Amino acid sequence: MRFVWQLLAVAAVAFAGQLCVAAVDGNPWLTLLFGGLTAVLAVYAYRWVVRKTEQRPVTELAGPGARSALGRGTLVGIALFAAVIANIAFVGDYEIRGWGSVPGALGLVGFMAAAAVTEELLFRGILFRFVEKWTGTWLALVLSGLVFGLMHLFNEHASLWGALAIAIEGGGLLTSAYIATRKLWLPIGLHFGWNFAGAGIFGAVVSGQGASQGLLDAVTSGSPLLTGGDFGPEGSLYSVLFCFLATGVFLRLAHRRGRLVPRRREERTADVTTLPA
Repeated sequence: MRFVWQLLAVAAVAFAGQLCVAAVDGNPWLTLLFGGLTAVLAVYAYRWVVRKTEQRPVTELAGPGARSALGRGTLVGIALFAAVIANIAFVGDYEIRGWGSVPGALGLVGFMAAAAVTEELLFRGILFRFVEKWTGTWLALVLSGLVFGLMHLFNEHASLWGALAIAIEGGGLLTSAYIATRKLWLPIGLHFGWNFAGAGIFGAVVSGQGASQGLLDAVTSGSPLLTGGDFGPEGSLYSVLFCFLATGVFLRLAHRRGRLVPRRREERTADVTTLPA
């Protein structure tokens, strides 16, 4: 029941935030406001429900080091997406037509912050963490990644390949960042930086949800294998490759730090929250 209560608490905040953002009908300033509030309230809801249900300090959302981890994650996420766009542009399949909208980009800050925080709390903070206790790190990494990818099948222009790409990129990269640090701040920053770079900076389609009005007005064309087609650059082979390599780096770091949890056996219970920070 701990899993259920935690899931319900964070999902309720996420759902309420989505309703508020939808109600403002694309107003960038109100989207920024409601998106930011959703992100903050989701963190407080997670901390509260975990303390109540598990009777422990919520170390995965500890305050010390949060700003630096969020900042590093955001920069890495932006850099990874920029590398994808640079490679697509190199083959002539990304074209900048002009400037987009600064207010539109600011609105996307709130929207992407809400998405990054709530999804990381749900998929890494709750789903992966509980499944890892039952199955160990490796199987939990695969299972939670697949669930994360399959959830994107509900997006516009979704495809099985797009869902698999998201499972590798998001499920692999973001989960491995959590495993390496045992904190949620770095994957939240990565998630936000990647999504905001796509929509808010480069004006690309994110997870098949349509192009957003970011800082640049740009279009992609050419081979769907390289550009991601209607699903957007997240369906590009470049995205899969770069995120797969970054996942390997984080997993190697996690191995060196001794943060990989073996498969659970009947005679022992692995509580990953007690691992060294």
